[in-house]
Amino acid sequence: MATFVLVPGGWHGSWSLEAVVPLLERAGHAVHALTLTGLRPDDDTTTVATANLDTHADDVLRLLDRAHINSATLVGHSYGGMVIAAAADRADGRIPRLVHLDGYVPRDGESCWSSTTERYREAFAAGAATTGYAVRPPDGGDPRRRPHPLASFLQTIRLAGTLSPVPRREFVYCSGWEDRTPFSELRTRLQADPGWHVHDLPTGHDAMHEDPEAVAALLLGERIADASSGNP
Repeated sequence: MATFVLVPGGWHGSWSLEAVVPLLERAGHAVHALTLTGLRPDDDTTTVATANLDTHADDVLRLLDRAHINSATLVGHSYGGMVIAAAADRADGRIPRLVHLDGYVPRDGESCWSSTTERYREAFAAGAATTGYAVRPPDGGDPRRRPHPLASFLQTIRLAGTLSPVPRREFVYCSGWEDRTPFSELRTRLQADPGWHVHDLPTGHDAMHEDPEAVAALLLGERIADASSGNP
């Protein structure tokens, strides 16, 4: 039995992964889907204003400690890729596998802000204009989305170097929104890196909504042969 820790992207909570969780559980695995600090319905203004990338990495580490998890696959969607990278770097060898689901893969000193495109930087700035500390969700989409702590998009990641021993690192590229994705260059970079396994899914950014079965199958290792590109 494996243990999966699922980390949502910007503006989202654990509910965004609700279609994938039961598929993994039915396969006999333990699954923990997180709602990060500052994105919970009862979080107050101070909590939202002060939450940053370190806060969110600590959310993951607290879960590992609280649930006595010694080995877990971390799955991070979109901004959640920043979180799982930071958490794995601090997890003392408890992470054998990382899966960045159409998510950012930061290098030391990078942030979500620096890693994304100008289009999304402009959207972050516009979304935070009202409060100065929380980015309102983009128009449309699930009404459960909440304003996202701006500091977490801006904070640079500091990697001590313990990320490199993670035995398996995977990036899932969602190819169904190529006109807007900020991940095209990242996909090219990781395909050339022998330390990474790159998979393609023909969905939009929210693959866990559009095709939860395909996402679950990939996490379970059932689609690696037919969905992969780049390194075996």
